[in-house]
Amino acid sequence: MPMARQDIIETEIPVSQLQIGMHVIRLDRPWEETDFLLQGFILQTKEDVFAVQQQCEKVTVEGKVHVVQETSGSSPANRRKTRSAGTSPASSPIPKRKVTYVNKVDASHEMSAARMSYTDAKATARNIMSSLRLGRTLEMNKIRQVVDDCVDSVLRNDNALLLLSKIKNKDEYTAEHCINVAILSAAFGKHLGLLEGEIRNVALCGLLHDVGKMRIDDEILNNPGALTPEQFAVMKNHTTFGRDVLAALPRLAHSAVDVAYSHHERMDGKGYPRGLSGHQIPLFAKIVGLADTYDAITSSRVYDKGRASMEALHIIHRNKGAQFDEGLAVEFIRMIGVYPPGSIVEMTNAEVGIVLTTHTTSKLKPRVLLVRAANKQPLATFREVDLAEVVPDSAGQPYRIAREVPDGSYGIVMREFIEQGIFSRKAPPVSAPVDHGHGEP
Repeated sequence: MPMARQDIIETEIPVSQLQIGMHVIRLDRPWEETDFLLQGFILQTKEDVFAVQQQCEKVTVEGKVHVVQETSGSSPANRRKTRSAGTSPASSPIPKRKVTYVNKVDASHEMSAARMSYTDAKATARNIMSSLRLGRTLEMNKIRQVVDDCVDSVLRNDNALLLLSKIKNKDEYTAEHCINVAILSAAFGKHLGLLEGEIRNVALCGLLHDVGKMRIDDEILNNPGALTPEQFAVMKNHTTFGRDVLAALPRLAHSAVDVAYSHHERMDGKGYPRGLSGHQIPLFAKIVGLADTYDAITSSRVYDKGRASMEALHIIHRNKGAQFDEGLAVEFIRMIGVYPPGSIVEMTNAEVGIVLTTHTTSKLKPRVLLVRAANKQPLATFREVDLAEVVPDSAGQPYRIAREVPDGSYGIVMREFIEQGIFSRKAPPVSAPVDHGHGEP
């Protein structure tokens, strides 16, 4: 009888041997040079396998090696086989893609309609907050209409509203946060291939997820410092308050009640209010929980300064499997991308721009609006550059992104650019070396 033993190892293999289910833990090149956002991912589709094969020659996978001691005369080639370790116990299957969506219009054409939808939605969010504080009934017909308008915009081209979600005003954090979570949830639903009705539903859940905070005292809600244990215990009640408020509304989908109640639950059971874990947490609560965390980290509040998108994604990545559903976290990171619309980026030649749109096949090479010269002074004329194309700067070097910087860097405040309608106008492209000069003061 043959004898067998199993060891968990790391194995470097040629990409020709990759299979769905394998856990890739290292590449043969820096991840920054590829379209993969973070190292360490599970190959879940044929497209994932093909993408790795297109960009790497060898990768390291984590798997189990099954070594069989054969009788004499057996072929050495048959004595060693490798198979993937598969997904971790904390991971759960992501929803099966039902629809494949494509953007129907250019982002610059969608921007005008997106701005109207965003403005209307923000006013509605303010009305929701004030109505709840005053004990009034929510106007659900109006709420559904603004959600539908936002989802329609996301389905036409999600880049426009994702860019608008970069508007950050700490004095209006609560209303803006609710809108941004709705937009991010809708865009994520589109990315996951949910049905259109499901996307509208999860966007509504995102808009209403924090309504319970309107029953939290302002002294706690707007506390400029760290909450005491007693204050945090009160703050956690907003999930129960949200459930009660929404459960009292007629003809509201149960999913909205579930999300308000469960969006702070964690995969490891350490969340609140019920300590649910894994599959006990509703899918939409997991989706909205990711959007909620991402927008909160990238927003400036009374007690915290907003951080760059990439830092937020790293936090989500570090907590996948424990706080967030692992499969959904990986897909959310893919959806946002390294440089999402509205990101402020510094180029390798020190010029500064704003990301307009991303390319699904090349996340590291978005379309950028250049707004600052190398000396950080405003350019006399803003110019577009598509990094997916090899476009030289004045020194003859291709434009490349060096790093992302937070909103407000170098005097670039996204809200001001959006209010001026900059992104609704087509800027001249950069197609040849240009004289940057010193820009305008």
